[in-house]
Amino acid sequence: MNTDPRETLSHSAMSGLQMTAVATTIGLNALDGFDVLAISFASPGIAAEWGIDRAQLGIVLSMELLGMAVGSVLLGGVADKIGRRRIILGCLSVMALGMLMVPMASGIAELCVWRVITGLGIGGMVAAINAVSAEFSNAKRRNLSVSLMAIGYPVGAVLGGLIAAQLLKQHDWRAVFYFGAAVTTAFIPLVLAFVPESIAWLTQKQPVGALDRINRTLRRMGHAAIAALPAISIEVRKRSIGDIFTPERARTTVLVTLAYFFHITTFYFLVKWVPKIVVDMGYAPSSAAGVLVWANVGGAMGGAILGLLTQRFGLKPLTMLVLIGSTVMVFAFGRGQANLTQLAVICGAACFFMNAGIVGLYALFAQAYPTHVRAFGTGFAVGFGRSGAVLAPVIAGFLFQANYSLELVALIMSLGSTLAAAMLFLLKPQTNQTATTPAREH
Repeated sequence: MNTDPRETLSHSAMSGLQMTAVATTIGLNALDGFDVLAISFASPGIAAEWGIDRAQLGIVLSMELLGMAVGSVLLGGVADKIGRRRIILGCLSVMALGMLMVPMASGIAELCVWRVITGLGIGGMVAAINAVSAEFSNAKRRNLSVSLMAIGYPVGAVLGGLIAAQLLKQHDWRAVFYFGAAVTTAFIPLVLAFVPESIAWLTQKQPVGALDRINRTLRRMGHAAIAALPAISIEVRKRSIGDIFTPERARTTVLVTLAYFFHITTFYFLVKWVPKIVVDMGYAPSSAAGVLVWANVGGAMGGAILGLLTQRFGLKPLTMLVLIGSTVMVFAFGRGQANLTQLAVICGAACFFMNAGIVGLYALFAQAYPTHVRAFGTGFAVGFGRSGAVLAPVIAGFLFQANYSLELVALIMSLGSTLAAAMLFLLKPQTNQTATTPAREH
C-alpha cells in the first residue's frame, strides 16, 4: 500500500489522537492567555511597590509582547525547518524559565528582560500550534480546529484570572508568576505524550526516519501503515520559508499581517489597561482580575461561536463583521461605566467581538499558507502584527499621561479593528482558499 498519508488524514474522520492533539493545542494557547495577562494581573501591585507612573507601566506591559513578536517570526521559521514538536517543547522550557525568574527581579530593567524572554517562548509556540491544529485536523474540521485552538487564549485568561484573583487576596503579585511557571512546566510531559510530530511536516520534509515516525503515528490514529513515502523532489522538500513573499503570496502576507497588526492594537489596549482603570475607579486589584475574567469569558464565547459559524458561512466575511463589532464595543467601553458590574459586562461584550476577530485571523493564516511555510507564515503575520500589541499599551499610556479622556483614547484605539476589516476587504478571494488536500508533488 503506497498512499499519501496527508490524503488519508484529510479525508478520514478524526481519530482520538487527532482530537487529543488539537485539545492539547487549546491548552497550550491557554498558557499564552495566562502568561500574557499575568503582568496585567500583577501590574497594580508592581506599580504600587515600585512607585512607577503610567508611562513607565505602559513600557513594562509591552515587554513580553516585544519578545512574542521576535519569537513568532524567528521561531516560526525554525518550526518549518526542524519540526513543530521540537519548537513547542523548547518554547515551553523558555516560558517556564521566564515566568519563574520574574518574581526574583530586583528592578524594572531586570523584570523587562525576563518578560521579553517569556515572550520569545510564547511567540514561537503560538506559531507552531497554529500549524499543529491545522495539520492534525481533517479537511472538514480544519477551520473549527484552528478556531478552537485560538479560543484557548481567553479560556486560559479566565481560569488564570480566577486563580489570580484568589492569589492576590492572600499573596503579593509574585505568586501569579510562580503559579504560571508551574503550570507551564506541567505541559511538557503532555506534549511528549499526546503531540507527535505532524505527519504533514514529516511527509513534506522527509527527514531520516520519517517513514517509521509517520507509520507509528498512523497506527496510533487507527490507520494502516504506508509502504513508502510519497515521491517528493529534493527541490520541493527544501522549499524556502521565503515562499511567503513569492508573487502569488506576497499580497496575502502583507494584508493579513496588517490586519493582525491593526486589530491586535485595539485588543491589547483594552486587556492591558483594564486592571489599572479598575484600580483607578477605587476598587481592589483582585477586582481588576475579576473584570478580566468576565472579559475573557466573552472572548471565549465569541471565538467558539465564530468557529461554529465557519462550518456554514464564509470565514472572511464573518471575520470582517466581528471586526466592525469590535470597534463599536471598544468605543462603548470608553464612554465609562457607573460600577464594576457594568464595566465587566461591557468588557465581556467587547472581548466577544475582539477575540472572534483574532480567531478568524488565525484561521485565515492556516488557509493562506501550505505546510512548508505554515508556521513561518503564521509567525510572520503574528510577529510583525504584534508590534501593534507592543505599541498599544505605550500609546495609550502616553495619551493618558497627556490627560486625554478615556472616551477619546478608546475611540482612537478602537479604529484598529476597522482598519483590520479594511485589509481583509482588499484580500483577494482566491488567496484564502483552504489547502485541505495536499498537492501531489513530484
